[in-house]
Amino acid sequence: MLLAVLTVSDRCSQGLAADTAGPAVLALLAREWPSAAIETALVPDDENIIAAHLESWSAQGANLVLTVGGTGLSPRDRTPEATLRVIDRHAPGFSEAMRSKGAESNPFAFLSRGVSGLIGNTLIINLPGSLRGAEESLTTILSLLKHGLEVIAGAQTHP
Repeated sequence: MLLAVLTVSDRCSQGLAADTAGPAVLALLAREWPSAAIETALVPDDENIIAAHLESWSAQGANLVLTVGGTGLSPRDRTPEATLRVIDRHAPGFSEAMRSKGAESNPFAFLSRGVSGLIGNTLIINLPGSLRGAEESLTTILSLLKHGLEVIAGAQTHP
């Protein structure tokens, strides 16, 4: 299994801030899928660069790509647009679940514009860029992810 984490942040990519959310997401993935190969990258908020990484990992056969950051309302937040450029099928339930759960403790979670979808058999999910938001969002969808990845891989959809 190949998993990937793409942190999207101008400040982190320039060395002006430390990426805490990306490593936290990586740790959660490693705990849940200990035998998986996990690739990571840190890029600026550039739609073309983001899309290129998503397409590259999909071409390499990644099962799951999680983006971290770039989902807010800032003019530079372009992760959802890059994702929408490359996916061929939407999977909105993941993003809806993350926003709903996040809003229980922080109503600003509804401002996240993250999207979810597939490029072929690669599932892509946009997570928020804050440490708390990324961890909480991923934890919220872990059971959905496990089942979804099994279905994408050809498992039965019903027991």
